[in-house]
Amino acid sequence: MKNRAVFLDRDGTLNVDKHYLSDPEQLDLIPGVGPALKRLQDAGFLLIIVTNQSGIGRGYYTEENMHAVNHRLINMLAPLGVQLTKIYYSPEAPEQPSVGRKPSPAFLFAARDDLGVDLSRSFMVGDKVIDLECGWNAGVQQSLLVRTGYGAETERIHADKMSRAVVLDDCPAAVEWILSQPA
Repeated sequence: MKNRAVFLDRDGTLNVDKHYLSDPEQLDLIPGVGPALKRLQDAGFLLIIVTNQSGIGRGYYTEENMHAVNHRLINMLAPLGVQLTKIYYSPEAPEQPSVGRKPSPAFLFAARDDLGVDLSRSFMVGDKVIDLECGWNAGVQQSLLVRTGYGAETERIHADKMSRAVVLDDCPAAVEWILSQPA
């Protein structure tokens, strides 16, 4: 049987969006994220972050800065028993050529191939239209928009696209919805 996964945007979905976060000390998890991710993991889902980090391509911070933030995220989740399966990131700025930059489904396809993920039984959670589109482009079971980060603004500005998405207040609410779906 193939693995089920929840693909998660990072900034604005798991942690408070600090606009080009590069300092690990400024990383703040959105309330309830850790226990929610633990529930997904306990239900058998792989936890995979898919993040655009255009601040690298724009010269605002380095890949080392991003890795330091990711390392702090991993260390904040570890005491709760949460283990991230993989972190895929796209360092390019929007105008630079990129294979993986969302809304490209390339990283979800890589997870399918490398980790045996069944995309049709997996989910994408994020706070922007590009997150939703990434999931749709990969053929996930459902893309979910959270209202944290840019989510509330996204819901308002792109109301025409929300009929295909499930819109919830935050990541813990998204987890509740995912866990309520038939396996």
